[in-house]
This record gives sequence, structure tokens and C-alpha cells, in this order.
Amino acid sequence: MASLSSPTTLTNPRFFISSPQNIFKPKLQTLILTTKFKTCSIICSSSFASVSSSTTEHKLPKKQTLVSVNKREEEEEEEVVLQEIWREVQGCNNWEGLLDPMNNHLRREIIRYGEFAQACYDSFDFDPHSKYCGSCKYHPSDFFSNLDLHVHKGYTITRYLYATSNINLPNFFQKSKLSSIWSQHANWMGYVAVATDEEEVTRLGRRDIVIAWRGTVTYLEWIYDLKDILCSAKFGDDPLIKIELGFHDLYTKKEDSCKFSSFSAREQVLAEVKRLLEYYGTGEEGHEISITVTGHSLGASLALVSAYDIAELNLNHVPENNYKVPITVFSFSGPRVGNLRFKERCEELGIKVLRVFNVHDKVPSVPGILTNEKFQFQKYVEEKTSFPWSYAHVGVELALDHKKSPFLKQTKDLGCAHNLEALLHLVDGYHGKEEENRFCLVTKRDIALVNKSCDFLRSEYHVPPCWRQDENKGMIKNGDGRWVLPDRPRLEPHRPEDVAHHLQQVLGKVDDVDDPKPTTT
Repeated sequence: MASLSSPTTLTNPRFFISSPQNIFKPKLQTLILTTKFKTCSIICSSSFASVSSSTTEHKLPKKQTLVSVNKREEEEEEEVVLQEIWREVQGCNNWEGLLDPMNNHLRREIIRYGEFAQACYDSFDFDPHSKYCGSCKYHPSDFFSNLDLHVHKGYTITRYLYATSNINLPNFFQKSKLSSIWSQHANWMGYVAVATDEEEVTRLGRRDIVIAWRGTVTYLEWIYDLKDILCSAKFGDDPLIKIELGFHDLYTKKEDSCKFSSFSAREQVLAEVKRLLEYYGTGEEGHEISITVTGHSLGASLALVSAYDIAELNLNHVPENNYKVPITVFSFSGPRVGNLRFKERCEELGIKVLRVFNVHDKVPSVPGILTNEKFQFQKYVEEKTSFPWSYAHVGVELALDHKKSPFLKQTKDLGCAHNLEALLHLVDGYHGKEEENRFCLVTKRDIALVNKSCDFLRSEYHVPPCWRQDENKGMIKNGDGRWVLPDRPRLEPHRPEDVAHHLQQVLGKVDDVDDPKPTTT
């Protein structure tokens, strides 16, 4: 076994924090969580009307629910900035008082973390005719700029995450039809990023570590690949904590012969979180830290599993300052992940989960259609019968209805109800249960984004369906005037000895890295 006691050299600039308290503990003071903002209201009309340019330039047809611009100024005693209430926005009080009516800071943060998850789709190579199918199209250094996500440029991606595709989820993984490809066994699964820009750290009120997991944008059929069979998570000491077998395999399996997935997705994310917490959590600058995990669809499942894993291993505990870094999950359209005991353990560990979903989406209703958190005797059934198909959602729910948006058409396409961009559109227009018939886009998020990968907008907006694609499918003219697909910069996996060093600190043991097996791509 290799000696892994020697520390590895880190090249990133160092920043430190020195706050001894539990940073998820809210301050003992009265906070005014509303700010000065302009609002709109929903009206019904049978006459032709147009939407003000402050909301959108498009026009709506006759006999339709309309968004009108009845603006009013709401004067408040004081304006509250995000850095003052970030703990509440991250769920320290389970979002009490922030969802109904919808707090605008929370709205923007939900959308921002949703965009972190959406970036996994927009950067993923789905083309089966590409030798890079199943990989990320962009280098970490220019990831956000290539996606035109300027608001996210305050973050630096520190690691890409991969999983072996050699597990039984055939409708999830993407594989090239070509023989010479970037990897025979791996698929890109997401990334870990950290807020490094000091202005962004100040705006957020803390240094934020983000883990974003990729879901699947092209199929819903992956749901049918799931066996709905629970297995013991085995991340802690309680064998009664169980998660769905397919999620468990995706998170924990690895392929020794592949350099991208010689460590499992679990090992990759644990090692990187350990490295970043060591890096930023041991010194003098006073920045507090948060861990935010996000994902859509199957990615939401991985987000919850990895958040539980980090908390169960006590990885978010910073011994130098003796406090725990808060863990928040922003889950979008996710299925159920584990049993009732899994749900209870997540709550015991203080993991805060906000589940955002469309009520017409079928994915959040599975697995556990018969026995779930709504079943009165679920706890008895689990404890007395070891029923293998008992599932429970975790966290606070934000249920949205696409039929409330006047921009969206009625459709039977299940993919539209499951679409992440459409869900973020609904977040932007939602104002609370008491105003469920009112729909106004507060951040004025471009409605064209809804049709990025589906056909959901009403036809009068003249936005083509599934419009987002690479120019010329990535083909360029070379010096000879011929069209070719250029090679991408080669992405090297992280050095195994670096991963193994931090993994040993977390799990106590790793495979021998002094005598590694031969690896391929």
C-alpha cells in the first residue's frame, strides 16, 4: 500500500475563514425579508392586449389570461441584501416565510442554482456521431463564458466528475457510434466549483462550494430502467438507511481500466470537497463557507445522495474552527431516492433540501407509487415488514403549475413538464399560494430559453422548438478550405495520487496507487 501521509501541493490562491459558530444557526435578530421591488398582477380579458416592454415585447392573443403591468412601489423600512440573510435563503429555517409569498432573494438563488444544473445539459456532448460523445464540450477554464453565464463567472470549476457507463442505465448514458472515441467506459457527470471572486464572495456573504450533477435531457425512459429496489447505502453505520439501487450503482461503481472512472463518482466528489474544505476552511480571512448541491431529474437524485454522504461522513465538519459547514440541496424535478429512514437521517444531519417541481411532471411521483411519504402507515410497514419498495421524498417542496403561465401552451408531451428551463420560467413568475393565479416574470428571464430543448412556448412568440445547437455542429473550415471537426483540448483526469490522498483522509483506505492497473480511456 502506498504511503499517503505526505500532503499534496495545492496551486490555488489561499483564502481562510475563522468563524467558530455553526454557520447555519440563524442570528438572534428580527429580519425584514422583503425588499423594494416592482410587481405585476394577472388579469383576465377577452379583448386584445399587449404585454408591457418591462415584462416582454411579445403580444398575447384574444381570450387569454394576460400579464398586465399594474406596477406599484412597496416601500419597506430597510433593504436587505443577500449577504445578510443567506442562511435563511439556504434553508436554515426550512424556508419558512420565504415561499409564500416568494421572497425575491430566494427566487433569484433558485434560478441561479438551476442554471448551474442547466449548464450540465448545455455543455454535454449528446451527439452519437461525435468521438467526444458523453464528454463535456468545454474546458473548465472557459466553461461559464462559453455558456454565456456571466452571473456565474465568480465561480471557478475545480474538478469535473465522471461515472462509469458500465451499469444498467442504458437510457441515461450517451455513447458514440464511432470506434475511436475519447473514452470507452466513462460519461461526464457534472462538476465541482467554488466562489473565488472576492466581489461574489462578498455578495453571497460566504464562500460557496457548488456540486452540480447532470441529469438526462433527451429521455424520460431512464426512469423505467430503475428496478425500484432499495439497497443499504452503507455510507454510515445504520443498515436500515436505504437508497434506490440504480442511483447507488451510478454513484459508487467504477472502472479500474478507465482513467476517467478509475475512481467512482462518489470518491471523486468526496476527495474534492475534502480538498476544498482543507484549502479554504483553516485560516484567517474570516469567510464563512457553504456547500450547495444541485441537479435536475436523475441529477437531483445524485445531488441528494452526495449531500447525505458528505454529511454522514461528517466531512462538512471543520475541526480547526469546530463548526459544520451548512449543506443545502436545490433539487429540480427529482424522483424519490431512498426510504423513510433515509429521509429521517437526512433531517437528523441537518441537510436542507428544497424540491422544486412541476405538478404535471411524472418523474417526482416515482419510485414508491404505492408506499411513500403520503402513506399513513409507512413507518410501520418499513420497520415491521422490510417492504423493499417504500420511498419518501426529503425536504421542503415548491410545487409549480405550468398551466398558470400564459406563455406556455397546453401539451401532452411529458418531456415539456419535466424540462428544467420551463421550471425556472415558472419560478420566475411564481408569487405564492395565495396568489396562485398571478403570473409575472420578476427577473424578466428570457422566455425563449424555455424552448431551448423542447417545444413548450405558444406559437405566437415565434421561438422555434429545440433551438439551441452548436453552430454548424462544431464543424469549422481548416486552412485548406475543408470542413472538419476540430480536436478539443485534451482533458486529463486528476492525478490519482492527489485523489487518493484526500480520499484516505475521508474514508481511511483507498486502492493501491503505487502499483496501478493499466488504464485506458
